Amino acid sequence: MSLKNETLKPFVPNPSEILKESQHFLSSTSFSRAFLVGFAVTLPIILGIRSGYFEIGLALCFGALWSSPSDVSGSFYQKAVGILISAILVTLVSFIGGYLHFELLLLLPILGLLTFTIAFISVYGFRASLISFSGLMALVLSFAHDSKELEIYQYALLIGLGGIWYLILAKLWSIIYPRAETEEFLSETYLLTAEFLEIRGKLVDPKADRKQLQSRLLELQGELTENHGTLREILILTRRSSGRSNYLDKRLLIFTELVGMLETAISNPVNYDQVDKLFKDYPQYITALQELIFQMSLQLKLIDQAGNDKAKLPKNNVLRQSFDDISQRISEWGDLGDYEEFLMIQNILAYHKEQFEKLKRIKRLLGDSDTSEFELIDRKEAKRFVESQDYDPKLLARNLSFKSLIFRHSLRLSVAVMVGYALGSFFTFQNPYWILLTIIVIMRPSYGLTKTRAKDRIIGTLIGGTFALGLIFLVTNPYAYGAMGVVSLIIALAMVQRNYRTSAAFITLSVVFIYAILTPDVLSVVQFRILDTLVGAGLSYLSMLTLWPSWEYVEMRESVEKSVNAIKAFLTSIETYYIQKGDVPTSYKIARKDAFLETSNLSSAFQRMTQEPKSKQREMDKIYELVVLNHTFLASLASLSTYIQHHGTTEASEEFKAAMNTIKQNLEQVLNSLKGEKQDIYNPNGKTITIFNKQLSISDLLQDKPPMPMDIGVQRNLQEAHLVWGQLEWLFSISDKMVQLTIKMNWD
Repeated sequence: MSLKNETLKPFVPNPSEILKESQHFLSSTSFSRAFLVGFAVTLPIILGIRSGYFEIGLALCFGALWSSPSDVSGSFYQKAVGILISAILVTLVSFIGGYLHFELLLLLPILGLLTFTIAFISVYGFRASLISFSGLMALVLSFAHDSKELEIYQYALLIGLGGIWYLILAKLWSIIYPRAETEEFLSETYLLTAEFLEIRGKLVDPKADRKQLQSRLLELQGELTENHGTLREILILTRRSSGRSNYLDKRLLIFTELVGMLETAISNPVNYDQVDKLFKDYPQYITALQELIFQMSLQLKLIDQAGNDKAKLPKNNVLRQSFDDISQRISEWGDLGDYEEFLMIQNILAYHKEQFEKLKRIKRLLGDSDTSEFELIDRKEAKRFVESQDYDPKLLARNLSFKSLIFRHSLRLSVAVMVGYALGSFFTFQNPYWILLTIIVIMRPSYGLTKTRAKDRIIGTLIGGTFALGLIFLVTNPYAYGAMGVVSLIIALAMVQRNYRTSAAFITLSVVFIYAILTPDVLSVVQFRILDTLVGAGLSYLSMLTLWPSWEYVEMRESVEKSVNAIKAFLTSIETYYIQKGDVPTSYKIARKDAFLETSNLSSAFQRMTQEPKSKQREMDKIYELVVLNHTFLASLASLSTYIQHHGTTEASEEFKAAMNTIKQNLEQVLNSLKGEKQDIYNPNGKTITIFNKQLSISDLLQDKPPMPMDIGVQRNLQEAHLVWGQLEWLFSISDKMVQLTIKMNWD
């Protein structure tokens, strides 16, 4: 299987789309958070200037700015803890940094040690990496500001108070707008799910570019999985207060339905070649099926547009009519094709009916204030679905190894910072700390992201510097500079996650406007800003290439291993449930969630690998095939899972157990190959496949095609035999290919 890089065709949005996107941006939590940071930074400066205590205002401003990165999506409790720890860290770092006035040869190793120590905090997860970033910013800027009015300890304490000031503002904001973040992430989930369904509808068309659409489908699955993780944390970990419990309970139920829509879609993979063959002479079925899928996608978009306005929620009439039309056509299928084809069509229709039921439940939850007809989710039980971070101090010791990505990144960053500061001091740059800021902002553990951010930083700085100079020549009012600087800072902070290049441009605008107030030689400021950015970006890129590089190929084996372990655990849960029947246990649902998460992480790892130098993309085609096989295996597994949960199934046969054991043995052999254990020479003829050969096909069970309609009990048993055994054969085939592939691969 070969891999080709393909890009989507560019499009030109119309003015109404631009206006709509602008309105969405201005109402987003990222913009609200940036506005909050802008207010927290600006108010102390203004009060400090007016009262004559500029240094105090500046220290509070810095403290608020450096503590704000931890205010990201999640429960407010975790945000508050992150902001508070950031405030403590920047206080300590500012205190230590205030005494770092040594000779260069003595300063460099101390600077390197401090950088490594602060960066190493990132082993405790994403929020810890943001706290680490705050500490690094405080360390670097301690070289930039030398307080003349305050003692070092006073300045450091005021930095900490600035963090507390921001925490108070964040709390007030959460009280005023308690639902803003939940609604935004739900809105994003509606739209991503709608796009996911829409692309599946496009894939039905035999003329579609299926490779490109499938690639986008995998990207969307990763985005949705990440989005679900954040929304799950917000809804489950947010403490319910008076008047909010009903709201949170309903949103949690809606979220569950949206997760179910994704998992149901993935669990119903379509063999498009078979569909093409089946519908070749009946294009009207393709059109009817696409209209049905597109209508469901449109309904999700309309739900998003309706927001909390119940009157704007879409009606079910159009979808109901679409189902009636296609059901009428499918009921006649028995006279057109064989029974296996008829079952395939019935399964496709059943899948869409299940999605329709989820849509109707979402609309009922949004339109009805009474949740008594719904079974509420046990929040204590639901907490098991939220990924918990390990904060054991021993984790630091376990990561003190070159096998650890964070260890290598911290070491690489500390060396780059030392070299950057040495260059800035030796060549007497105007502001050497700008080089360090660029390194800290750009450098990431992965090569691809570092390269992208370096390019975006350079382009953004050039664009921002050019626009800033033009505006400064046109405007000479210092108050206008201040206003434009604040506005630029807010936009930069709001865009940092959405579009880093744009964010870099507005950061440069903000810096130039601030310096335009302080110094008349603005052109020199812009020149050095660009030069420092080029040096910092260049050092970051070279460091990633030469200093203990972390190539994704090396890490890919671990990513595949995690994915295979997760789908194996899910397979075992399905087997246990199929044998024991009864209620679906929480452990089963967690195994399913973990399988989806790890497979999505595997896709993300592969995407990072595609961004690395061609010379480092070893075994690219085989790894791509392995990623696709993992996704295909999970899709088949999810299909089996969905069927046995929603249909009464017969007693598990010995053949079923034997088939499951054979598939698990294949997965175990895949894991052994990934661990580097020697395998026997692979011999497909020696595999235990007799159980599959013995199983009767559907046509054998039927002997002659029975008349339509068939007895409902017989039809259900045949559907079970067709789907369950068909999935087992397919799972065996996929796992067999995975064994062959991993044995052939050279991971060294």
